[in-house]
Amino acid sequence: MLRFNQVMFNKEKIKEIIILATPVVIGQLGHVMMSVVDNIMVGKLGTIPLAAAALANSLFMVIMIVGFGISLAITPLVAIAEGSGKQDECGIILRQGLIVCVAAGLVLALTSMFTAELMPYMNQPAEVVPLAQSYLKILAWSILPVMLFQNYRQFSEGLSLMRPAMVITLVANVLNVFVNWVFIFGHMGLPAMGLDGAGFATFTARTFMGLAMMAYVMRSPRLQIYDPSLRFRKLDWPLMNKILKIGLPIGGQMFFEVSAFAGASVLAGWLGANALAAHQIALNLASITFMFAVGIAATATVLVANAVGKGDSLAARQSGFNALFFGLLMMSCFTAYYLTAREFLPSLYSSDPQVIGIAASLLVIAGIFQLSDGTQAIALGALRGLTDVKIPTVITFLAFWGFGLPVSYLFGFILDFGIEGIWWGLLSGLTASAILLTLRFYRQTKQNFLIPIERI
Repeated sequence: MLRFNQVMFNKEKIKEIIILATPVVIGQLGHVMMSVVDNIMVGKLGTIPLAAAALANSLFMVIMIVGFGISLAITPLVAIAEGSGKQDECGIILRQGLIVCVAAGLVLALTSMFTAELMPYMNQPAEVVPLAQSYLKILAWSILPVMLFQNYRQFSEGLSLMRPAMVITLVANVLNVFVNWVFIFGHMGLPAMGLDGAGFATFTARTFMGLAMMAYVMRSPRLQIYDPSLRFRKLDWPLMNKILKIGLPIGGQMFFEVSAFAGASVLAGWLGANALAAHQIALNLASITFMFAVGIAATATVLVANAVGKGDSLAARQSGFNALFFGLLMMSCFTAYYLTAREFLPSLYSSDPQVIGIAASLLVIAGIFQLSDGTQAIALGALRGLTDVKIPTVITFLAFWGFGLPVSYLFGFILDFGIEGIWWGLLSGLTASAILLTLRFYRQTKQNFLIPIERI
């Protein structure tokens, strides 16, 4: 039996997690800040464009998150290969992953275009739908450069190289702000395009990210030992199948969570434009601090997978539980932040007193679910390091769609608690997911569990 301080709190592991997670967190914040900046700048156009952005972004993320999940399979595969000393396999995983990611990106882009056509049937405010449709169609094609970026990013993160993606994302944010200013409001001789302008700016920034990340990996001297070139020897169907075998369940996990929040956005739209705009503000703010958990989760995946590759069961368990401990500590700080700043933060997005008031009430709930949201995200990251993805996918489905969203409908409409009831339902789903996934990691690492790569 391992002592508490061996598993739950180890200073060296915590230090390693902080070092690796910091650039990932900053990079993830960069991703979210694009959305934050878009929402703040679009919010200057009024409540209707902001509500349209909320609807389109919610639906877009439901689709794009599946692609994110597929690409995340590359990280543990690379980390396990590196931990096993099989450097030649890392480059092969990169190239076969590129084929999978680009193909998935094309399918998801077409899915987004089709989804835009379905908006009139979603019972949303009539004045919101046309703006949201046009915006979503523009965002659809940004999935392709996103998947390019993800392929090369997950490869480098599997090798514990976290900083390049961070730097590229931060530069892309500066580019996004400038292009937003030009396209949304009409500067430098161009016409004002409003919400569509934000879509074109996002596409531009994501294209830069994809090409820059690809260039870094292919040209970096320190990565040449892995042969990150485009020299395909063959189409490795077993390896591509392995990527999908891991990636699709991860995509499913992320889909069930994000689609539950998107479903909550649809429910919020039934309550009117003000409720939908307030929902978007609170959700956007919560997504900022959630990126800290995402960064820690990504680090947990790398450390756990690398330990699996080395055949070190104790290190794998220590990495997962120390990541959970550190994540819970961080998210507790954000709980206090949202509770104290709930009145001020919404005013950054909107000047409408009614929207600000509703958003402030939602931030109380958002503050509470920081703990559950962070814990379930990090537990998922640790389980991915074990390549344990099937049962966690079932857990996320049951937690969000079998429990959380039905509770949202019950509290929001049947018990007539409105938008706050919808958010209490989301909190219940996140809490159920956090408990079950943490128990899953505990059980999976209770004894020696060494998983040979051949069994994946």
